[in-house]
Amino acid sequence: MKTFIPASFYRGGTSKALLFNRADLPEDRKLWDDIFCHVMGSPDAYGRQLDGMGGGLSSLSKVAVVAKSNQPDVDLDYTFVQIAVGQALADFGAMCGNIASAIGPFAVTSGIIEAADGPASVTIRNTNTDKLFRAEFAMSDGQVVEQGDFVIAGVSGSAAPISLGFLDPAGATTGQLLPTGQAQNVLTLKSGEKVEASLIDATNPVVFVRASDLGKTGYEHPDQLEADVALMDKLDSIRCAGAVAMGLATTIDNVAPANPKIAMVASPGTFTSLDGVTHSAEAINVSVRMLSMGRAHRAVTLTAGMCLATACNIKGSIAQHLSGQNSDIRIGHPSGILPVSVDIEQGVSPLVRSITCFRTQRCLMTGKIPIPSELMEP
Repeated sequence: MKTFIPASFYRGGTSKALLFNRADLPEDRKLWDDIFCHVMGSPDAYGRQLDGMGGGLSSLSKVAVVAKSNQPDVDLDYTFVQIAVGQALADFGAMCGNIASAIGPFAVTSGIIEAADGPASVTIRNTNTDKLFRAEFAMSDGQVVEQGDFVIAGVSGSAAPISLGFLDPAGATTGQLLPTGQAQNVLTLKSGEKVEASLIDATNPVVFVRASDLGKTGYEHPDQLEADVALMDKLDSIRCAGAVAMGLATTIDNVAPANPKIAMVASPGTFTSLDGVTHSAEAINVSVRMLSMGRAHRAVTLTAGMCLATACNIKGSIAQHLSGQNSDIRIGHPSGILPVSVDIEQGVSPLVRSITCFRTQRCLMTGKIPIPSELMEP
């Protein structure tokens, strides 16, 4: 027997996710893991998730749960779930900024909240980090406006822009912008090798390392990085050492797969993005190549991009040394350029008031998804 529950499939930024109204899911959250892995097609030893809604990449294997918030001055609660491709694993330990762009539109379209025609502003609490962000988008004739001329790197065509303002984003997971109290650290890997890194937590925690310290330029094609097995293993070793230093794990053997992220950064240079467009060194402040769930990302996750823009404004960090310091940061990544604005007050302890960027979203499908009835009950 099967139970059919409402769901919508959205593109948010450079990611895709299956979105659920919290009211349509079992009250017992212990059941969610198996339900979400089933609908996304995980685990898949072939890495393609053909038997589910996933797309075989971390950016295409995501779930979001949305509910009307009962907190004062907050409209919605948003829970993000990263689904592993090769494992039966639902990770609630991170927040997805790209999918954040779809939360407000989904809530309006599915009737969780109402919005009048004209500019809509929705305040959303991410339950993974207990942080707030404000999504602003246009409404017309009772519907979310999707068509427009705004373009983001990594997505073909254009759409209507959505402004995302992440409020007080520092310490989203660890409670501190600089979890170690330092802008730069020396990590000791399991092999005994030492690597310099900056450990920053803004919207999500990220371990930043110089690409040049690993013999790379920071402009490699993602496929080239993934083909270098020794590099991928070393990057994950650095990530795990960084996680322990940030207090996210007690040992390198119990580090969560989704957080922290690991990113190689480099100074500005001319590069050609995956769509064949050449960008000058003057067009960017910093370049990044990042890993997500053990894969080289084809763009940059929005939370990691915002964390990097913040890092560029922290004196003494690796990113600041490579980029210089500017409140408006243009990040070069495999798919193009991501602009991010950081409102930060400098001082002995930098205070990050907000981080703002623009995304687009599109509802790809809405309907009902079949779930084996035994997964819906304890």
